[in-house]
Amino acid sequence: MKHITTSLPFEWPSRAKLLSTAETLVIGTAGGLVFLLAGLPGGLISGSMIAVAIAAIAGRQLALPPLLTQAVLVLLGISLGSVVSRHLLQQVGAYPLTIGLLALATFCSTFGSSYYLQRIHGWDRTSAFLAGSPGALSQITILAVERGADLPGIAVVQTMRVIILTAALPMVLAIAGVVPSAVPSLTTTTIASPLDLVELVAASLAMALVLRLIRFPASWMFGAMIASSVLHGAGWVEGGLPDWVRGVALVGIGALIGSRFARMRIKTLAGHINAALGSFAVAIAVSAIFVGTVALTTQVKFSDIVVAFAPGAMDAMLALALTLHIDPIFVGAHHLSRFVFVTIATPGIVHLFGRTQDDVDD
Repeated sequence: MKHITTSLPFEWPSRAKLLSTAETLVIGTAGGLVFLLAGLPGGLISGSMIAVAIAAIAGRQLALPPLLTQAVLVLLGISLGSVVSRHLLQQVGAYPLTIGLLALATFCSTFGSSYYLQRIHGWDRTSAFLAGSPGALSQITILAVERGADLPGIAVVQTMRVIILTAALPMVLAIAGVVPSAVPSLTTTTIASPLDLVELVAASLAMALVLRLIRFPASWMFGAMIASSVLHGAGWVEGGLPDWVRGVALVGIGALIGSRFARMRIKTLAGHINAALGSFAVAIAVSAIFVGTVALTTQVKFSDIVVAFAPGAMDAMLALALTLHIDPIFVGAHHLSRFVFVTIATPGIVHLFGRTQDDVDD
């Protein structure tokens, strides 16, 4: 009976958890609004993320409960799907070449970052490979535990990569003139009718649950995105979510990323910061080579390529695609492909090149 009662999916949160959630949302909203009012590109997501991250590093126990996280991901998926058009869907045929190059870029980036961590910072091979692998953090964490790797170090390197990319990428694209220096974060021209909104939410939840049942990666976000894309692409639904709802989703994603620092001690962060920055620089340098190659050999927009090849988390990069007016289908297809590459290849790489299981057991 004890096992049954502790595994109930809808347990009423404690007062402490409610206060922690409220604090996270307040700090995230404040940070997002400051960046938005300052006219910074991607202001809602980057401002929210930075504000929550700073508070978390300062010792605040910030977090978002799973149910709220899932709701934010569904809203993000619906918003991404609402910008899909027949024109975007017609460009899918150009993806195989760029996805193939992305696979090669992921392979080179992983080995380049891991080599740097081994040679410069003296990391063991297993920890270095897992830290250098872009994305699929939950799978990386499981492998790290199984193989006895440096879990705190891996967490710092992986989290810093996402934080830096999410904060810096909009600025870099704006400075380069690829996107406007003050991109409006909320740009829906039409809001779907109440009936269409009900259809959108119902179809998105249904598809998300189906994908969750088959263990599809990022099922809440991609399920909603697929359902919304089909409804909009086929012309069955016109318009999207109200602007303020999209804003809530962007602030929520930023707060979710920033709250990762709540589980890190300052001593742990400081001890691995140089390794995180160095391996990030290597990963970006490798990715830049492939971004340049794709830009010179295809007709894909440069901003689309940069966000699609950025070695960051899927949810963060797709949120940036939404707020920076970047093709979400292209970005989503490539980050999903990267997730598949990492999920399939990383266990094999660790088995071939990491420490042997005997070493781990000892």
